[in-house]
Amino acid sequence: MPSEVIDARQEHLFHPRRRAAIRRRLLGWYDRYRRDLPWRRRPNDGYAQLLAEVMLQQTQAATASAYYERLIERFPTVDALADASLDDVLTLWSGLGYYRRARHLHAAARIIVAEHGSIVPADVDTLMALPGIGRYTAGAIASVAYDVRAPVLDGNVKRVLMRLSADASDPRDPVVQVRLWQAAEELLPRKRCGDFNQAMMELGATVCVPRSPNCSACPLCNHCRAYGEGLTGRIPAAGRRAKVSVMTIVVAAIKRGDTLLLVRRPPGGLWAGLWELPSEPVADGEPIEQVRRRLRERLPARCRLRTTPVGHVTRQLTHRRVMFHVYQGWLSGLVSVRKIGGQPARWVKPANVAGLGISRACQAVLQLVCPGGSSAS
Repeated sequence: MPSEVIDARQEHLFHPRRRAAIRRRLLGWYDRYRRDLPWRRRPNDGYAQLLAEVMLQQTQAATASAYYERLIERFPTVDALADASLDDVLTLWSGLGYYRRARHLHAAARIIVAEHGSIVPADVDTLMALPGIGRYTAGAIASVAYDVRAPVLDGNVKRVLMRLSADASDPRDPVVQVRLWQAAEELLPRKRCGDFNQAMMELGATVCVPRSPNCSACPLCNHCRAYGEGLTGRIPAAGRRAKVSVMTIVVAAIKRGDTLLLVRRPPGGLWAGLWELPSEPVADGEPIEQVRRRLRERLPARCRLRTTPVGHVTRQLTHRRVMFHVYQGWLSGLVSVRKIGGQPARWVKPANVAGLGISRACQAVLQLVCPGGSSAS
């Protein structure tokens, strides 16, 4: 469809009277059907919205809710979060994935305490200056907590807007992105901005879903051009799936009595800053035995490592499949190990691993070597 046709349709769609009708119907639907999500119980609390929106950047609300309640109970204020150690934050975040969000959240809390008097800013530009806060997250925090007239544009809102206007363009196109931000701002009312933004996201998450949308339950179906023209299944245009890469890692499960040797990952890259069993990545075409020997050389001198793996664990990440080759080993004597390869290391009982920040992939490997004794809550 030519861009000038799409633009003309959007101009007509967001005529003042049409905008007013969309706002009225959508807010009425939201008041009646919105989900009882924990952060909505503290709607005027900037810290609660900061915590929720950082979690929701790459996690669905149903999954984020339990983690949110754990973190808000442990760190009820931004001061409490700022005073906590990063280890404490990562431990409670463990299993939620995308751990960079937790590090950004912790850093943002410390900036808010130090530079903003422990008050989460209401200004969008000031929020965007915080670590890990982009335009969407800043707009969500400002509008929901402070009723600032700031638009939001996540995947759900994009889908709703594009179906309303029967826009079959590629939503990743920068020109389309600009157009969608403009449309989101045009539709935003002067009052109840936070409720309207949440209603748009709620509609996309529960009714105007990517596949088989429930159009009969949609409060905006009479205003939806994609519905009227039978195009909801084709809008937004399907994007190309990212190629899944394969990564292989050799892991050493070193025991000393009833403890396991854990090491902290470097501060950058995959699973940054989390704890894991000592490991070594396998380069393309590199023999596994060669990597096992290289890993052995990094371990304390008195460690022994078996030459055959105890098993294998495969984990599917978003765009990556990871295969772990797990080798058991042991260390005799009370040897103190504080660092491995320059990274902090420690001996931990499997039952106490839940008190550390570890990834789900590490949990799966630990279940192989210590069944039932290493699950994080």
